[in-house]
Amino acid sequence: MRVAVVGAGIGGLAAAHWLEFNEDAGVSVEVFEGSDRVGGKLRLETVGDVTLDVGAEAILARRPEGIELAEHVGLDDRRVHPDTMTASIWTRGELRPLPRTIMGIPTDMDEAVASGILTAPPVGRSVPLPKRDVSVAEYVRERAGDQVLERLVEPLLCGVYAGHADRLSLAAAGEQLKLLGPDPIATAAQVPPVDGPVFAGLVGGVGQLPVAVAEQLGADVHLNAVVRGIERDGARWVLHTDRGDQRYDAVVVATPAPATARLLADVASRAAFALADVTVASVAIVTFVFDDDIDLTGSGFLVPPVDGTSIKAATFSSSKWGWLAEPGRTVLRASVGRAGDTALLHHDDAAVADAALADLGSALGRLPEPAAWHVQRWGGALPQYDVGHLERLDTIDTELATLTGLEVCGATYRGVGIPAVIASAEAAVQRLLADLGH
Repeated sequence: MRVAVVGAGIGGLAAAHWLEFNEDAGVSVEVFEGSDRVGGKLRLETVGDVTLDVGAEAILARRPEGIELAEHVGLDDRRVHPDTMTASIWTRGELRPLPRTIMGIPTDMDEAVASGILTAPPVGRSVPLPKRDVSVAEYVRERAGDQVLERLVEPLLCGVYAGHADRLSLAAAGEQLKLLGPDPIATAAQVPPVDGPVFAGLVGGVGQLPVAVAEQLGADVHLNAVVRGIERDGARWVLHTDRGDQRYDAVVVATPAPATARLLADVASRAAFALADVTVASVAIVTFVFDDDIDLTGSGFLVPPVDGTSIKAATFSSSKWGWLAEPGRTVLRASVGRAGDTALLHHDDAAVADAALADLGSALGRLPEPAAWHVQRWGGALPQYDVGHLERLDTIDTELATLTGLEVCGATYRGVGIPAVIASAEAAVQRLLADLGH
């Protein structure tokens, strides 16, 4: 059975890996990637004399899929956990310790007020859960007030989705919040701390993961290979590529929503329209290397959008990851860009870096001149799970269920983190093999 995977981000590569892992299925896989490299939003670059992640730099450790894939491709001996997970919120002109929260709802209101993030304890209210999907902002504002929403929930959401709480879906992006029920403040106060590390990384960077997966594939991975369309030909699928037409028994499409919508337009029009309705956010990661020891506390900080800064988050990389720590060197990175707010991203790299460095200096105090810096732009990188997202997924799932041998996976669907994307790929492979009788 010949299977094509379109897209060589971690979702597409994971799909190819698990297709080959099912040896009894007798699958021959080919991967098509339109760019000149594998990995998607997982990427390593050298900044100064340091090679590090300029995309996603951590794997959620409380889900198994990312760690399991790393083990499968021989990277388990490089797995590490952050040296510190103490974080701050930069708000009201100061760095303030981030209290323990459940997706921004504090578990200890006294702690949240003492930090200065909240100026007064919010008055929690019990409001019945709506039967329809609503925005995260509507849910939180009614039950915990504007301060909790703007100073805690919004920066955490923005760190994950680069989105806005008044648009993001409670059901899709705020599931943890929804589980807190009608009175999230009262419920959060009763939730005990969870033991164990939250995140994992790899010595040398998470960007090694897609490269290791690709290197272990028996499949051909075609780079700079653009797929322009998909067509049904009897029981088979035709990929129209810039290298000619190719025929396969099945296809897994692991590209971002806009590209997937174009590819499915002629074979799954309702799914294509639903995918075209998914908006995306563009961001940039700005990395600085300083030839100095800078005194930093914790792993970094988040910034509430209401404070109007250029950066939305910063990571103290050489404090967070032991493998980056070296006397006489400090590595910082900042995240720029939010959904619908791309004004700064229209400027050149130097202007983006200057704006990020200015914000870092305001938050941390005067900084020395960086020895090196790097701006990594991620255009349209983060799908927005806006209100109604699950209904869009239902439309996609319903139509694809009628098309044997065609599946989709990736960050567009049920989670943007590395484990969630890998889980999406695994589920697509399972459905594909079941449909084809394997």
